[in-house]
Amino acid sequence: MGIVIEIPSALKQYVNNQDEVEVQASSVEEAFESLCADYAELKPNLFDDNGKVRNFINVYLNDDDIRYSEGMSSSVEDGDCIQIVPSIAGGRCAA
Repeated sequence: MGIVIEIPSALKQYVNNQDEVEVQASSVEEAFESLCADYAELKPNLFDDNGKVRNFINVYLNDDDIRYSEGMSSSVEDGDCIQIVPSIAGGRCAA
């Protein structure tokens, strides 16, 4: 068993329409590297030109926001789950 990465609907087209992808890794960063190595079209949708996760992408490890732990360096173990959660913005409030 490896690390499961849950893929949001907006990005499924880049991973053969899968809901989740399993990778082998020891950190969140390695998990993303492995994911993007297998699905190269996904990379520009996750990372900016400086190689940082895009600011509208939130990443959770076992339901905990990695921004409040060790970020992309957060350690992972077999059976862990990483969720990619795009931020939602826009719309109008009714008056």
